[in-house]
Amino acid sequence: MKKITFLDWRLAPLVFALLGISTSALAQHTMQSEGSGDKDKLVQAVREATKQYLDINNAVKDGYAPFLGCVSGSDHGAMGVHYVNGNLLNGTIDDAHPQALIYEPQANGQMKLVGVEFIAFASTWLQSNTNPPVLDGQVFLYVDSPNRFNIPAFFELHVWAWRDNPQGHFVDWNNHVTCANQ
Repeated sequence: MKKITFLDWRLAPLVFALLGISTSALAQHTMQSEGSGDKDKLVQAVREATKQYLDINNAVKDGYAPFLGCVSGSDHGAMGVHYVNGNLLNGTIDDAHPQALIYEPQANGQMKLVGVEFIAFASTWLQSNTNPPVLDGQVFLYVDSPNRFNIPAFFELHVWAWRDNPQGHFVDWNNHVTCANQ
């Protein structure tokens, strides 16, 4: 797989965090199907790969850091707080290594792992592929450029592995997640 080269690698977490709240992703959230793959297989693979991150301290030790605070939907649901690992923004799609872990703030001040987010920058991905990324049958959403974040076009996929989402395992916004306790 190709790696992404950034002019300034410190901007990578910003780029990834912004993608989770994109206008295009919001518009597509109700249309994204569960795909043709075995959804339970991907959810279980992500759960297995991220169970050590139920303890947020392990995420921080492994290079994940919070970015942009808690992301709420404009009309319903939320995503939570994205903990991004800039070292994983290298163009590789691997269900065992999500670029972001998503936590929901709890009333007791703790953070609860609710899901993950994967990303592939379109310019890198499309150099050697003609179709969007697919992870275990789940097609990534495409967010074009220009966009309101002034970042390059990208593909993204949410996986709600630790919190049920009434709209589906791979929809961006989750009505069962809230930012009320931030």
